[in-house]
Amino acid sequence: MTITPWEDALPNIWPIARLKYVCQAVGGGTPDKGRPEYWGGDIPWVSPKDMKTNRIVDTEDHISEEGLQNSATQIVPSNAVLIVMRSGILRHSIPVAINTLPVALNQDMRALLPDERLEPKYLAWFIEGLQDRLLKSWSKVGATVESLESDLVGDTLVPIPPKSEQLAIIRLLDAETAHIESLIAAKQQLLDLLAEKRQTVTELAVTQGLSSSSRMRESGVAWLGEVPQHWQIERARWLFRERDLRSETGDEELLTVSHITGVTPRSDKDVNMFQAESNEGYKICFPGDLVINTLWAWMGAMGVAPQKGIVSPSYHVYEPVCRLEPAYIDALVRVPVFAQEVTRYSKGVWSSRLRLYPEGFFEVYLPVPPLSEQRAIVDYIAKQTNKIDALRSAAEETIKLLRERRAALIAATVTGQITLESTA
Repeated sequence: MTITPWEDALPNIWPIARLKYVCQAVGGGTPDKGRPEYWGGDIPWVSPKDMKTNRIVDTEDHISEEGLQNSATQIVPSNAVLIVMRSGILRHSIPVAINTLPVALNQDMRALLPDERLEPKYLAWFIEGLQDRLLKSWSKVGATVESLESDLVGDTLVPIPPKSEQLAIIRLLDAETAHIESLIAAKQQLLDLLAEKRQTVTELAVTQGLSSSSRMRESGVAWLGEVPQHWQIERARWLFRERDLRSETGDEELLTVSHITGVTPRSDKDVNMFQAESNEGYKICFPGDLVINTLWAWMGAMGVAPQKGIVSPSYHVYEPVCRLEPAYIDALVRVPVFAQEVTRYSKGVWSSRLRLYPEGFFEVYLPVPPLSEQRAIVDYIAKQTNKIDALRSAAEETIKLLRERRAALIAATVTGQITLESTA
């Protein structure tokens, strides 16, 4: 018999059985998407996108009785253990949930129906608590997509405590994880508030300045409102000129532009991104140049280049006049209200297809404080955001520790490492 990684930690009185001997496995299917009469009915149809919670009370998609009868899916009774068998999320976790109502499944799902020896919720906690180890033992070797092997799932040895202990484990984990999740939710709320404060600090500083005693005047520009009386308001056409210098080799540092990070080296991105065979003909930008992602400007994908490099030929590069502090411009163009403003000057039929071309950008009005004040604003933003970021890092670390504590608690409890007072 194969020894499971957790078997030696189990109490001697707990029997062990292979999952296929204590559960019936039920798969699913997808009704023909080309038959509208198969869809929009009253039957909840679970797919991996519904597995963001440990209780399925409804689904995004529903099928009709006709769709059920003319596909491979079937009705799964309530109180089954649902797991994802095929999805990119299996790279790092196994989504597991209990359905509170009868459902149908798509082909990427599997339902486990335990017999009278096994409480469904105990089995769900077992899978969640040991998912790191189960992912390794259930995954298909050499698969091109993330998926679990049905035979490996069925051959898994699972502990079967007495029913009274299973119920005690469920009660303990329900209570303790609910407490931990409430702490995580509170920390997440703090992160949301810190992100909002960070945005507000920047937006107020770049549009209203730092002195509460400054005399204000109406700017005449809707997105700006009132500005300090001594600030200038100018169109972008007087503040920037387009730079269209092309690389002859494409060997310079490749930069990317996003609404999240602004302008950064592509080498810093820990993601798979499309890469052209050659970067010859890409646009050269210099430190301090404003770079705008033409396609995603409406989302705020713009910023100031921190170094010399090259960007996609479909982007636009602008050289600022000497009266502009690059870091001030970077802060200004990355506030959401500025992205909303440039959308007015973008071209396209649909909002998701808008393009910001130079003739549109040059129509935008920008606030221009004295250069010394721009630098003071940049310093202020840096100090304030450093404080906020320190609080954010502490909150994120707490969330990480709470999640680790939750995972350790579940794993230890379902394998009998925590002593429980069982109740009949």
